[in-house]
Amino acid sequence: MEYIKSKIDGVWLLQPRRYGDERGYFAETFKLEEFQSHIGPVHFLQDNESFSTHGVLRGLHYQRGEWSQAKLVRVSQGRVLDVAVDLRGDSPTFGRHVAVELSAEQGNQLFIPRGFAHGFVVLSDVAQFQYKVDNIYAPQSEATLRFDDPALGIDWLIPPSEMTLSAKDLRGLSLSEIEPF
Repeated sequence: MEYIKSKIDGVWLLQPRRYGDERGYFAETFKLEEFQSHIGPVHFLQDNESFSTHGVLRGLHYQRGEWSQAKLVRVSQGRVLDVAVDLRGDSPTFGRHVAVELSAEQGNQLFIPRGFAHGFVVLSDVAQFQYKVDNIYAPQSEATLRFDDPALGIDWLIPPSEMTLSAKDLRGLSLSEIEPF
């Protein structure tokens, strides 16, 4: 596995090695000891999966306080633009984001530490998205950062007219309205 630091401290791009032949390929997608030697101690509690169609945007979600979550995300079918926004109040990169195209073809992954909002938009016809989290889902502490807040300057690669969002995601807060971590 190759571990690549992003432009924001704590966010990492992971590129598993694939071993292929005429049958297909094999890849290790997570190895605890190796992961922790590069990124540090993270205790994942749960694996989640979503399936979405082209233009579905999920996010930008985060959980506040003790319910904050670190995530290790990847795509097992299709491709997405994955985005992590720094909400750590003491961070020199507060309000900045990392945007990475994740795809089943590349097999790449993104690690997002606690203190970030996270979301993705589906660029392919369909996408199957998988992620590990280090804390349980706590709906009482969940919040949504508005995907199209001009202060964030995120280029989602597709126009909003082609996006499908939940009512909750359409009611997201702007960066100026949130309480930093």
